[in-house]
Order: sequence, then structure tokens, then C-alpha cells
Amino acid sequence: MRELGYAEGKNLTIEWRFADGKTDRMPGFAAEFVQLKLDAIVTVDPVGISAAQKATATIPIIMNGVSDPVGNGFVQSLAHPGGNITGPSNFGAELAPKHLEMISSVVPGLLLVAVLMNPDSTTNRAGLKGVEAAAQKRKVKILPVAARTPQEIEHAFSLMARQKAGGLIVLRDGFLNQQRRQIAELAAKNRLPTITGLREYVEAGGLMSYGNSLTDQYRRVATYVDKIFKGAKPGDLPVEQPTKFELFINGKTAKALGLKIPQSLLITAEKVIE
Repeated sequence: MRELGYAEGKNLTIEWRFADGKTDRMPGFAAEFVQLKLDAIVTVDPVGISAAQKATATIPIIMNGVSDPVGNGFVQSLAHPGGNITGPSNFGAELAPKHLEMISSVVPGLLLVAVLMNPDSTTNRAGLKGVEAAAQKRKVKILPVAARTPQEIEHAFSLMARQKAGGLIVLRDGFLNQQRRQIAELAAKNRLPTITGLREYVEAGGLMSYGNSLTDQYRRVATYVDKIFKGAKPGDLPVEQPTKFELFINGKTAKALGLKIPQSLLITAEKVIE
């Protein structure tokens, strides 16, 4: 927003609310925002968007982090959203089968892959279906593990260890993203090769990530807010889809796990952390 000419306290006021993984707080936040008569609401996952959608049909809502906004009922179409919701989408669900392909290429003889997901996320449920369909073709078994709290993440890793999962896919979700350090530490403790959709996991110690940049996505959110502040209607602003995808690899983690990353992945990686 600063790059677009805004400065908090001068020509911009931001009301922050953080659910800290407690999705039942979202409707209350949305109601507060409506009472404050804000010019726009920005929210980052399907649960928050749904809460805002139910709270207001007039205040512009800029969504962030939804892979299927049409299927979720947030917009009429990508080209013509039609209501008071718009914003950038991602390919979180669509990339899940690609994650299976990549983790399978790194872990020889992979037979059982765990999928860590937030069961409250419609995007995660769609991603799980995509992984399961891809796994059938590869003759790989999938172990879905759900978590809504840090304690449930601990329990999820205990289940993965008992079931002897050979790899882990972490689906893209606001709560799970916040817990990336915990997830990376537990993956290292359990010697579990992990792939996710965000580079921040790799920077926290995870093995690999493949997806669009979270930083770029938030920059795109800012451009939507700017256009709406200048008079544009959200229903007239097309939903943008990501065009660039990044592969990050943590070489230190690969060595610790005794894995050799295929050259085909190394040469296409945006960055290899050594």
C-alpha cells in the first residue's frame, strides 16, 4: 500500500483482526467490520471470506488465498465477479497432485503419503480429492490427517509415525501456514520428507515447496484495494490467477534426510538453500 501512495495514519486506517486458527471467531470479526463502516474488507481464506459475505452485501470484500472462488460461491465468474467480492486466487487445490508427483520423485519407493489439511477449508477438501485421484494412478496410498490447532498437529504427526508414512504434503491453509515452523520441526523430528505450496515452509526447514509467491499475492491484493478506493466496483474487477510458480528446495534438509534431489528439480528451482 505504501508503494501505491498510502501511509497508515495519514490517508489509510487499518483495523486488524487475527483469528489465531480459531475459525469460529470469524463471524464476530465480520460483524465488527460492518459496524465500523469500513471502505473495504480484506480476508485471506474461505472461512473468513464466507463470514464477510454473510455479514455484508455492500462493503467491498477482497479475497486472498482461494483456489476455486466460483465453486465456493464467492463470485459468479472469474471474468465478471458480479457481487461485492473479488481479488486474486491461487491454485492451492490444483497444485496438490503436482506436489505428489514431486515428492514421489524425491523419495524412492514411496508407498504411503500423508496429507495434512484443515478440515474446515473447502480448498483443502478439494486438494485432498485431487491428491487421492492422482495417487490412484501412481498406486500410492494417501493418509489424510486433519488439524485445526497446534495440539492436533502434534497428534497428526504421531498418527503419521504410527502409520509409517513415507512423505507428507501440507495443503495450503491460513492456519497451517501460521504453524509452518512447528510443522517443519515435527517433520524433521520424524524424518518425514515434506512438500508444501509456500516457500516460507522451506525457509523454516521444510524440504520443498512449489506454488505461487505469497508476497506477490498480497501485493496483488493491494492493487485491488487501491482500485476500489479510487471508485472501482468489486463486481467489475476480474479475479486474477497466478501466472508464476516457484520451486524452493532446502538442501540442508535433503542431506539430513539422506535424500538426493533429482537434477530435473534442481535446475528448475528458484532457490536451493544450502
